[in-house]
Amino acid sequence: MILALILVYVVTLVYLAITERYRNFAAIISVQGWLLFAVALLRLHAIHPAELAFIALETLVFKALLVPAILFRIIKKTKINRVRTSGSSQFGSLVLSLTALIVSASLTYCMADRSIHLVFFGVALYALLSGLTLIVLRSQLFSHLVGFLVIENGVFLFSMAIGVEMPWVINIAILLDILMSVLLMGTFFRRIDARIHADDADALTHVKD
Repeated sequence: MILALILVYVVTLVYLAITERYRNFAAIISVQGWLLFAVALLRLHAIHPAELAFIALETLVFKALLVPAILFRIIKKTKINRVRTSGSSQFGSLVLSLTALIVSASLTYCMADRSIHLVFFGVALYALLSGLTLIVLRSQLFSHLVGFLVIENGVFLFSMAIGVEMPWVINIAILLDILMSVLLMGTFFRRIDARIHADDADALTHVKD
């Protein structure tokens, strides 16, 4: 069951590389949140009930519901719709994403460490590379935000790859860090839209006091 969920998660990362609609970006983040919620329940069922409840709350309420709701609100407020041309085609993005998948699988195979859950490690590494690729290839600020969220989900998977016990401090730090980042980015988008109606990071170089 966990393997099936992980495979679906990989598919969402591949789709994220080729989609051009911001609403699809937000929807994928929501789907990933639900997948991580299900994986956490199946993977961490043996830990202390209080810790499991906190992790379930983090993945369900924050990753699957709150963050996507904020992203959709940003889209509505700024009236952004599609990713504009940024020098990379959908085919090129797909090839790069699949290359990242192959690299992740190869590195995971080379590790062969029994103390690490290799499936989670490989997918976590792929999520990290996918987020970085999204940030590098896309010039839009919204894409950068989504890339950061994908990286954060990868960090969550890294935690489960290392072991079933996840320190509360790390979970709280990740939760607060991402929440503040999304809220600040949402405020930033509204300010930019009201003043210059731009969502491209390159356009910020033309903004003067």
